[in-house]
Amino acid sequence: MPKHSSKFFQNRTCEFYVNCHPELNGAKNCLFCYCPLYHKDNCGGSPVFITTVNGSVKDCSNCQHPHDLGGYEFVIAGLNGVVA
Repeated sequence: MPKHSSKFFQNRTCEFYVNCHPELNGAKNCLFCYCPLYHKDNCGGSPVFITTVNGSVKDCSNCQHPHDLGGYEFVIAGLNGVVA
């Protein structure tokens, strides 16, 4: 597991840490807890759009990209307009 740096951070004291993306088996990156790519329609992930009475809501709860070991690079590429 990487050490804390400008590209990787874990907040094991967070109340949501245990239940947040358990499929990552402890190697989760908390640096982008809230994804800065949320506002992009083509974010590079696979969001689900849920229809509500007020329009649609982007549901990214199944996306692991910002939280896996390559998450920093994924987010920076997305912010620079380069999507996978």
